[in-house]
Amino acid sequence: MLLETGKTRLVDESLSSVLRFGEEAKPKGQWAGRRLMWEGPDPAFELSFWCGTCPLLFKRLEGATETLSIPEMQQTLNSGLENIDAGVLEAFSAMLPGGSYVPMLLRLQPHLVYPGGAGDYFSEEQVATWGVSGFWGLPEYPQTPYYRTWRAPVDTSAHAYEFVVPMVPPAWNEPDRVKKSVRKLSNSSRPTAVAVSILDICQPAMNHGTDYYAHWGLTHFLLDGHHKMQAAAESQRPLQLLSLLSIEGSLAKGPDIERIIELRARPQAHRHPAAP
Repeated sequence: MLLETGKTRLVDESLSSVLRFGEEAKPKGQWAGRRLMWEGPDPAFELSFWCGTCPLLFKRLEGATETLSIPEMQQTLNSGLENIDAGVLEAFSAMLPGGSYVPMLLRLQPHLVYPGGAGDYFSEEQVATWGVSGFWGLPEYPQTPYYRTWRAPVDTSAHAYEFVVPMVPPAWNEPDRVKKSVRKLSNSSRPTAVAVSILDICQPAMNHGTDYYAHWGLTHFLLDGHHKMQAAAESQRPLQLLSLLSIEGSLAKGPDIERIIELRARPQAHRHPAAP
């Protein structure tokens, strides 16, 4: 459920930031380098390639080693937000690269999935459209557990999928803090996590799969709330997510950013492939 959308927020490019989106140095003979999100000086995630015809991707790399919680914000976030909070936005914006961000306050129900396990997008929906890797003969591998939440059709030729990707795996979370969050969520769905988000739209140039369509991937990289997110998944209870959707960090263009906000206000619906 989309609870609220805020005005587009501009983050000053002159400020130093913990996170950065951009291109890795081009390998010799290639037209582009990998598209990455850095955490400090180190690559934290490899993202969908620039072409838009390669499969959707978020792959955890060696640089994703810590969460980005802000101690001064914990009481506010643990109690939960009634609406988009200017103080919380200001605090987390200081971590982000310069550019434009659309704030969204969401209520969602996360489901934890593992690569290759039941419900894994990369070995199910993605394989149906792209098939397996022509080189490895395997599905894409994100190198992290992640959470699936909402999905809905964009139109007859496209479907949107939402993911919440932790900066560190749930196995790193403190069990006592997860249990405390479970108790909190049993009484309220307002405890709030925070993420920086991107929208990538990918569609293969050729139809080699069994279900050909465009995949819209709304990916939330979790900055704060790792214990709350795990607790919500384990207890099957909803929580809130404050998303800062990066316009410049996304492969999608402006009109598509506006469209995903409209779509995110709609109920979840599964894809029903057209009959051959």
